[in-house]
Parts: sequence; structure tokens; C-alpha cells
Amino acid sequence: MSMIRSALGDKRILLGVTGSIAAYKAAEFVRFLRQEKAVVTVVLTEAGARFITPLTLEVLSGNKVFSDLFASESADRMPHITLARESDLVLIAPATAQTISRLASGAADTLLSAVVLATRAKVIICPAMNSDMYGHPATQKNLARLMEYGYQVVAPESGCLACGDEGPGRLAGWGTLREAILAAFVSKDLYGRTVLVSAGPTREPLDPVRYLSNRSSGKMGYALARTAKRRGARVILVSGPTSLPPPPGVELVNINTALEMREAIFSHLAQSSAIVMTAAVADYRPFHAESHKIKKKDAGLTLPLLLNPDILAELGEVRKNREDLFLVGFAAESDDILRHAAMKLRDKNLDLLAINDITRSDTGFDTDTNQVTLLDRAGQSEELPLLTKEEVADIIWDRVAAKVDSL
Repeated sequence: MSMIRSALGDKRILLGVTGSIAAYKAAEFVRFLRQEKAVVTVVLTEAGARFITPLTLEVLSGNKVFSDLFASESADRMPHITLARESDLVLIAPATAQTISRLASGAADTLLSAVVLATRAKVIICPAMNSDMYGHPATQKNLARLMEYGYQVVAPESGCLACGDEGPGRLAGWGTLREAILAAFVSKDLYGRTVLVSAGPTREPLDPVRYLSNRSSGKMGYALARTAKRRGARVILVSGPTSLPPPPGVELVNINTALEMREAIFSHLAQSSAIVMTAAVADYRPFHAESHKIKKKDAGLTLPLLLNPDILAELGEVRKNREDLFLVGFAAESDDILRHAAMKLRDKNLDLLAINDITRSDTGFDTDTNQVTLLDRAGQSEELPLLTKEEVADIIWDRVAAKVDSL
């Protein structure tokens, strides 16, 4: 039976919307948060209401929108106190220079600033403004002060702004905001650790337009990279070609071939506490890659192949002399799964092996869900239910964190 759930399910998130042209994006943020089962309440400033209406945000959130510091439904309910206490997280997106200045000074002359002053919840600030306003020493000083207060600041993106200028100041996109929100709710049990994750396929060139590859989408490896970053790790992601956006805050190393992946992995090996190898590395490469496109011939084509290095096995050899290293592998199996997996775990000297049954349509390649069995060095196995790949990733990091803490 599936246990798929949202990491933000039932989390009470207060979204503060201030007077920036980027306020229109708040409608999309509310919709995304609701899709992840969060309970969303919006505080809309007077200036914010000039860019987006309260009705729009009420319809999308399913809750009343608050604006007035002194409005009260009953004598015993003070909005700035009740909203502050009932929120698990305060997200201000967009945050204008004026709002940032007000929060940095500790002012409480608006409902939103009073809520922030009164709350014990985590606060995430997402600036959006003209580049010169953002770069002004006063704004930078105010942002630094907010970070001293313990608030998280999500830096704006660079690009073309509404005023026509080019530079930093665009409100961060949902992908970046989502990572910041999720990170606020997880333990930082990998803080101070460097983890290395491989993902995606490799491509072994035949000629300038053709290559040998496989169906790996990279989704499992990217989920592992995202979730490790949320838990405080420094994450190095060595990725073959994929169509996935880079996870925010992750160090991405792009490669194409198995030999390039091996070089990238071993160049970062010494600094890594844990390595998770999810990449589908090609077992073979062409003996020779043609410099010109191979022409079709009536006689057909014979393709000599060379065996690629077994990167996971080489890492297993390193693991014999590195007690401070935790090594995780993935196995895509289609028959006699546990027997084949046990042999792989033993032969490659792994600490943990995640086994995929690739005969299922809802797991494995190019899906957002996965159902794996975890097999550890002690011979213990755990069959997980059908989960999102991020949920599978978090369970794997639970195992890694428990181990590296004792190293």
C-alpha cells in the first residue's frame, strides 16, 4: 500500500506579500503550497494590495486574507499575536526594500511587521527590487541584520527587471523557495559533512552525432542531492546528461562519459564522508569513436566494445581503507532480486544497497516514485513501500546520518 505524502502536509505557512511588481507571483506560490498540502494564510500589505487583490489570494488559499493591524473578529483575538503563534513558518515573498528596512529596525507599525516581531516560527525573507536598490549599502546592511536575527534570506535572481534594468533583484523562483521552505522543517544532521552523489546516464560516443546510453533520467540522484542539501550537507552532484534543473545550492559537475564520471568522482573522493552512486554508468564504450558521422552501409556495422571501469567496485576497494566513508549503491534488477543484490553488496564492499525492481511501471527509470528494498552490510533488508523519490532519499540519508555521526 502506498504511503506517499507531502513533506509540507498540514504545515501552517503565513505568506507575507508586499508592494513589489513581483507580488503577482504570490498567486502561484499559494497554489504550489496548497498542492503540497500546506495550510496557507496570507498577510497582504497595503502596498501589496495595489498589485494583487485580496480576493485572488483568498480564493487560492481558501483562507481569509489579513491586512489591518487593528482589525479583530473578537475582543480576545489580536491578529498580529494569533497569526504569529499559529504559524509554523513565515515566508515574505516578495519582500521590498521598505519591508526589509522595517523588519531590520524592529518596527511593528504594520500587521506583517508586527507578526514577524511576535512570532517564534522560522522566517524566510525573499527580496525583490531594482538592482541598485538591492545593492545599496543600506539594503545590504538591513539584510545582514535580518540574518543576525536568525532569519533566512533567499537571494534574488539576476535578469531583466520590470524597470528595464539588468541585474540582481528578481524574486527567486518557486524551485528555490521550495527548497528553503522544506529545509526549514528538517534536521541539519548532515551539517559539516560533504556528500558526493552521482546521477543520470553516461553517453559513450560512436561518432559526432550518435552515442551509447541508457534510460536513466537522473531523478533519483537529483532527489538525493536536494534532500542532502536541506539537511545541511555540502553536496557535490556528478551528473550525466539530464533534462533536470540543477538543485539550488548544490555543486554540479557535468560529465558525459563513464571515464569522465570516474575522474570527477575520484577527484572529490578524499573530502567526502558519504558517496551515493545512483548513476547508470555504461558498462561498455566503443573501441573507437569516429571523427565523422558513420554512413549507412548495406553490409551493416560491426561495433567493437571496450569494458568501462567499474567505478562502484573501485570505490569499494577504497572503502576497505576508509572507515570514515559510507558507500551506497543502487541496483536495477529484474529477476531473483535479493540474491543478485546480496552478491553485489558483498562483491563491491558496500555499506548499503538500494534495490530497484525495474519490471514495475511506477518505479525505476523516469518516474517520480520509487519502491526499493534496502540491504545493509549486516545482511538486514527493509522493503519500503511506494514513495516519492525524495522520501526514499530521506530514508537513505537517515541511514547515512546515523552512521557518519559515529565515525
